[in-house]
Amino acid sequence: MSIPLIETRNLKKYFDTPRGMLHAVDGVNISIQAGNTLGVVGESGCGKSTLGRTILQLIKPTSGEVLYNGQNIAGYNERQMASIRRDMQIIFQDPFSSLNPRMTVRDIIAEPIRVCKLCHGNAEIYERVNKLMDTVGLASRFENAYPHELDGGRRQRIGIARALAVEPKFIVCDEPVSALDVSIQAQILNLLMDLQSDMGLTYMFITHDLSVVKHISNEIAVMYLGQCVERVNSDRLFENPLHPYTKALLAAIPIPKLMPRKRGAGIIKGEVSNPIDPKPGCRFASRCPNASERCLSEELRLVEAEPGHFVACALYE
Repeated sequence: MSIPLIETRNLKKYFDTPRGMLHAVDGVNISIQAGNTLGVVGESGCGKSTLGRTILQLIKPTSGEVLYNGQNIAGYNERQMASIRRDMQIIFQDPFSSLNPRMTVRDIIAEPIRVCKLCHGNAEIYERVNKLMDTVGLASRFENAYPHELDGGRRQRIGIARALAVEPKFIVCDEPVSALDVSIQAQILNLLMDLQSDMGLTYMFITHDLSVVKHISNEIAVMYLGQCVERVNSDRLFENPLHPYTKALLAAIPIPKLMPRKRGAGIIKGEVSNPIDPKPGCRFASRCPNASERCLSEELRLVEAEPGHFVACALYE
């Protein structure tokens, strides 16, 4: 099997707070093959975005490894990362706050081209900008518009064009459709999939919407309070979820049927564990109907419960 384009080994990111160390990402191991999409799902605050930004070295990890093409970049300084930045880009969640309100569409997309010195002269730069706008479905008449003059879908297309401007190989999509209307979400998702097919891009797609992640991902990693609790092929996750938390997430997906769902189905009871200096044991144990004494005392690691299906749960060890 070929070397993954992106791989993490026991990756950790802790934040120092007045109450102790916040374990935002705690021992995460993932890998993404070139040309594939890894979907990362979980409720708000589980560490999805922190994981993506730590992989890109926008946030320095506390410990662990981040491998890009087999090369550990976790210890790189800014000068060493300069040669990697072109290959690794991000599309932010909020298409309004991530764009400079004082710059026109043309200048926003042109900025990374200038920074990376990919073209010489304004004429060549703006020719490249026009091609990028056409690629993401932005009409040329918007090139002198400002972000506040456009709707959310067009603003997100600017963010996508800006990420594509330096011809990256890997893109972290940090909930890129969560702030958009449903009809616009479908357009952006289809655009991302078309771009991946045409350009051979590799995605890490972060979302809390399981319906969206199933549509775009080859493999899905489920996160809970900084840890990866299940990882498997996208179709298999929906056919046979193993972890109790994953089952609860899938049960919470709205079903467009007139018949009401059984009352209480999929409701998670219990208190959320404290991510600040967490106690040993499974972090979902306080909310899990199958928790045992072992779950409260031992750290559970991902094990291969069935071929290609990894889960961190005492039920499958």
